[in-house]
Amino acid sequence: MARSKTSKGWLKEHFNDQYVKQSQQDGYRSRASYKLVELDEKDKLFRKGMTVVDLGAAPGGWCQVAARHVGDDGRVIASDILPMDSLAGVEFVRGDFTENEVFEQILEAMGPGKADLVISDMAPNMSGMADVDQPRAMYLVELALDMARETLKKDGVFVAKVFQGEGFDAYVKDAKQSFKSVVIRKPGASRARSREVYVVAKGFKG
Repeated sequence: MARSKTSKGWLKEHFNDQYVKQSQQDGYRSRASYKLVELDEKDKLFRKGMTVVDLGAAPGGWCQVAARHVGDDGRVIASDILPMDSLAGVEFVRGDFTENEVFEQILEAMGPGKADLVISDMAPNMSGMADVDQPRAMYLVELALDMARETLKKDGVFVAKVFQGEGFDAYVKDAKQSFKSVVIRKPGASRARSREVYVVAKGFKG
């Protein structure tokens, strides 16, 4: 089947992308890894020995970054409805984290303590229609915030991809109810035309 001009353009941009090339050199599974790398450089998200929960983790680019930072004494629990190839230092729970059974599996993987950091790079399959995509994207990130509230220890940190548009301001306001500090970041690896930004919420009030 012939590719459209749009898809050809995307493929050309993708393979010329500096972050795609860099991810191949560095062994990361996704160019998205560099978004988390940059967020960590700015906001000092990681430390050795911490427990991290990664929502919407497949194909595992963020897990790789997290596992390298937390070290052998840390834990990374990843979850996605999609399959993900195994990674050293990462425990993967496949399924919808909003379902009780999957949520319990995540808690079991975490052990007796709570999480220091919950990260989410989730996004719905985009249709290209903003009035459809935005509510779906906001719904996902609202679920991630709920999950963070359930699993974070006091003073824990939450990082999530959010798409600017309807519901964005209300979401940030909601996050501020639960965290001492909430900032919005646009990493260099995030394409300029994309409406995605990252909410970095620190100091979970518990």
